[in-house]
Amino acid sequence: MERPLTRNIRLGKSPLHLKDYEKAGGYQGARKALQTMAPQEVTELVKNSNLRGRGGAGFPTGMKWSFVPMGEDAPRIKYVVANADEMEPGTFKDRFLLEGDPQQLIEGMIIAAYAVQASVAYIFLRWAYKRAAQLLTKAIAEAYQAGYLGQNILDSGFNLEMHLHTSAGRYMCGEETALLNALEARRANPRAKPPFPPVVGLWGKPTVVNNVETLCNIPHIVANGVEWYRGLSQSEDRGTKIYGISGRVKRPGVWELPMGTTIRELLQEHAGGMSDGFTFRGLLPGGASTDFLVEEHLDVNMDFGSVQKVGSRLGTGTMIILDDRTCPVGMVHNLERFFAQESCGWCTPCRDGLPWVARILQGLEQGEGEPGDLEILDRHTHLLGLGHTFCALAPGAIEPLQSALHYFREDFQRHIDDKCCPWS
Repeated sequence: MERPLTRNIRLGKSPLHLKDYEKAGGYQGARKALQTMAPQEVTELVKNSNLRGRGGAGFPTGMKWSFVPMGEDAPRIKYVVANADEMEPGTFKDRFLLEGDPQQLIEGMIIAAYAVQASVAYIFLRWAYKRAAQLLTKAIAEAYQAGYLGQNILDSGFNLEMHLHTSAGRYMCGEETALLNALEARRANPRAKPPFPPVVGLWGKPTVVNNVETLCNIPHIVANGVEWYRGLSQSEDRGTKIYGISGRVKRPGVWELPMGTTIRELLQEHAGGMSDGFTFRGLLPGGASTDFLVEEHLDVNMDFGSVQKVGSRLGTGTMIILDDRTCPVGMVHNLERFFAQESCGWCTPCRDGLPWVARILQGLEQGEGEPGDLEILDRHTHLLGLGHTFCALAPGAIEPLQSALHYFREDFQRHIDDKCCPWS
């Protein structure tokens, strides 16, 4: 089984230096793109690969690049930004790539920048990723010294400057337009769309924002071709995926596997099954802002289309497991409290609705639940849904609640009837 994204990662060891990265096949994709392909050819190749964004939304990467204005009349300054602000609870896949193989990300950004003819690139990094910041700083310096960054890269006439930006640390910065506002030293509020960032982005210039894992796919697609990339997958969504599992399992962690690997294989074979004495009840398949799935969904393929068909989202592909000794109400309360805290406050439903939801759940946990509380929570799952808020933070935040009310409603009712949390 090929694992292109993680083949250079050595657990417990420092990442490869640039020379060793080159010996392992690194920068072959960049050389091929810059020396033998036109920018539009690179974009078309990525589009044909059917690479979808790995940050959660799953938007086709090549299509996003194709929206960037090209040609003589296009703005001279364009930007590429790596979204490394990994603050989705339960998600740690990008950290694995950043700390394990930072040159891979840099190479992917060089190719992306060449494809859209961007002259400046930023890595927008979560503040808490201290080791990643150190390793990226070193890797960027190595890339400059070797001539992969700066002026006339690989004698192609293409120029690219790259900067590492350490964020102040808010969940909202993961939304691409809020990220751009933060890069401009403004408050991290989302922007109205349209216009979209590929046309009007950072400082009003065309900007492509891609997730770390997404960009790490690019060098391998260019170096090995579309058919090779398609052959890595077990589904219509192509390539491999960095999957993760946290919770009471025997071997929590991350694994690079074919896109479309089933939940059961991930849970039983790679995570080793549930920890001794614990029984599986459910899971959030793609980080905290996705809907619960339960035992009947264990044979679902972990790809965008399959997970959506059963009422959830692939998201980041990093599962959070719910066991039989963890209160689902308490778990959801913990998540909703986080999302309420991280709301930027820009729109009323999110600013006021999420704290209200968190207070009701806290009351249930403390034995203060009242008849009618569940109906109020039900109403909020609609009032905070898609189309009712300025951005997707609140709709995502409400997904674990709406699915918990569906699958674990008896647990919510017991909190009201017993005037306490049955797990306390």
